[in-house]
Amino acid sequence: MTRKQRRLTLIGCALAVLAIAAGLVLNGLRDSIVFFSTPSMVAEKHIGPGRRFRLGGLVETGSLKRGDNLAVTFTVGDGSAALPVAYKGILPDLFREGQGVIAEGALDASGVFRADTILAKHDETYMPKDVADALKKQGHWKDDYGAKSSNMPTAAAVPPSTQGAIR
Repeated sequence: MTRKQRRLTLIGCALAVLAIAAGLVLNGLRDSIVFFSTPSMVAEKHIGPGRRFRLGGLVETGSLKRGDNLAVTFTVGDGSAALPVAYKGILPDLFREGQGVIAEGALDASGVFRADTILAKHDETYMPKDVADALKKQGHWKDDYGAKSSNMPTAAAVPPSTQGAIR
């Protein structure tokens, strides 16, 4: 074998190993590429007990029940299906009925989603007060934006003498 043939063989083998590795990674991540599954998707996929996934949807109104030792049960729905969720731990500050939520965990044998992590999603119509004020000032504001402005002070509201001061 000449030098050129050995080099081409080595490059070919390296590319083959790289392609196999990429295929294995993509195959392993196939089900995890979706950020979360809705209750309707869970019903369609017939996800079995014990398989970990993320469940996303809205916490249904009237479904939140608090138990002993930080135990909480609620129902996550998406408009066409709902799934009961059980969680034990401290809930995020933004967690409430009617609000978006993503729960990480697995279904148990009785069909209850046992979550070990709860992530609360803020309202998609949220807009910082600065942005809402700027849109209004420029004449681009529409009433259907539904901005819920933050009550946090802006940099403009802080006196110049205290901006950037370290105490």
